[in-house]
Amino acid sequence: MATALGGATLAVATVAPTAAQAATGNMRITKVVVNGGKDIVLTTSAKPVTVTATISEDSAVTEVWLELENRVGSDLNFHAARRATCTAAGSVKTCTTTLTLDPRGDMIHNGLVGSRNWQAYVQAAARDGDYASGYYPSVGLRRATALTLDAGPEPVRKGATLTATGRLTVANWNSNTWTSFANQPVQLQFCKSPCTAYTTVKTVTSTSTGSLRTTLAATSDGFWRWQYPAPFWASTSTSAPDYVDVR
Repeated sequence: MATALGGATLAVATVAPTAAQAATGNMRITKVVVNGGKDIVLTTSAKPVTVTATISEDSAVTEVWLELENRVGSDLNFHAARRATCTAAGSVKTCTTTLTLDPRGDMIHNGLVGSRNWQAYVQAAARDGDYASGYYPSVGLRRATALTLDAGPEPVRKGATLTATGRLTVANWNSNTWTSFANQPVQLQFCKSPCTAYTTVKTVTSTSTGSLRTTLAATSDGFWRWQYPAPFWASTSTSAPDYVDVR
């Protein structure tokens, strides 16, 4: 069986088996789920990720390994593996392990974002000699983003100018720091008090330092926030709301 490398890992969605599988006997790997099937959002700190494989087998399962790879052709960019713990309900075996994805290590860098080139690998063996293995597509890996907001003055006279400022940053796995996120469209949203739903008022582009700034006329009491929709390789983010009293 494989051994773990790098001490870090990622994720797999609920998917149909791929063609790259092998099996002896009647054992079948029927499902692989990582992180609930949702993309992994990684900051600058380590993140534990649960990986679960569902296996159909009429004998006791003796060993299951869950692995994660990022591979382009013959180049293996990332690999991690760990033995799983299994529970059984008749012929259905549920095997789970927790892997840790850590950007502070050498194996995680900005070039690994997205879902392309990520795949999971499952190896399982049973007491009666049955064996199954196979590759499964992964969910995506996203760089986390963060937003701050300040709206004021507070209180503000009705009809007077209200200024909203903030900053957009993104997790940089190359330097393991939060860095400015420039030239990104960020939505300024408002929810009139009593707040039930936010509406986008403006879209503002972040500066070279990630800064955000816009002005508008104050009309009603309510909550302001920034929201960033994000491309496929970054996470969406929303600032904490700021209540402004209009008098």
